[in-house]
Amino acid sequence: MMEMSSEKKKIETHTVPDMQAQVRLSDYLPHIFQTITTKTAIKKAIKAGLVYLNNEQGYTADYVNEGDIIDLYKDESEDKKTRINLKLDILFEDDYLAIINKLAGIVVSGNRHWTIQNALPKNLTLSTQLDALKRPEPAHRLDYPTSGVLLIGKTSKSLLLLNQMFREKQIFKTYTAIAIGEMPESGSIKIDIDGKASETIYKTLKSEVSERFGFLNLLELIPKTGRKHQLRKHLSFLGHPILGDLLYGVEGKILKGKGLYLHAGTLDFEHPITKEHIEVSADLPKKFLRVFPV
Repeated sequence: MMEMSSEKKKIETHTVPDMQAQVRLSDYLPHIFQTITTKTAIKKAIKAGLVYLNNEQGYTADYVNEGDIIDLYKDESEDKKTRINLKLDILFEDDYLAIINKLAGIVVSGNRHWTIQNALPKNLTLSTQLDALKRPEPAHRLDYPTSGVLLIGKTSKSLLLLNQMFREKQIFKTYTAIAIGEMPESGSIKIDIDGKASETIYKTLKSEVSERFGFLNLLELIPKTGRKHQLRKHLSFLGHPILGDLLYGVEGKILKGKGLYLHAGTLDFEHPITKEHIEVSADLPKKFLRVFPV
């Protein structure tokens, strides 16, 4: 029998019921465990040595038979290595999900160590649900320079449902931005992005003359679609790039050193589990208020 690392903790056990035919372990397990639900995640767990078949480390090519006992483990040492001490502003939290106010200048997730996702375990309360995620996961993304509301799944089921709700446009987001150049009071930007139909609704809340930029506008933005960099691209295509946008700004009118003036202000949706109406807002960063005082 292979020796088990003391850092591994058993989190689920499954006994294989009657079977008509043999199935490989990697094909059998998706949707069996509550904490890992996708085939990709199952393969990663097997590769990491976190799945045991009859008390022996399991492999993707192993066959599953009636009566077999399959154990799923969690490598707690990996959690400890990746967690970071970063205080997050929690706007809403229950046993299923959370909403935080993301800081500008930090990535949501990825291969970097300093990410929002790696800060979540030390900021959120572990769910008491059977399918609780040991490491809560963001249900969507905000760009590195963008601040504001970020939705987090705390259980496998809630994360799955939130992802589905985003795909089906059942979660409504409102952004605030400062854009350059004289603009109409409102409008709709319909410009394809990467060959896909895209639409952004905008409303000019305030405008002021600027010696350097001509005009500056405080905008409310509602993305009707969710393409990568959609708001930044749409306003740039329109000739009114977002202030501080180093990627899509107009040469000679790029404000450096202050960051991007784009803020995810509000999330509005029906809670996927409790069905209550959730509407959460994050206050504008101080840099916005220096340009447009309340």
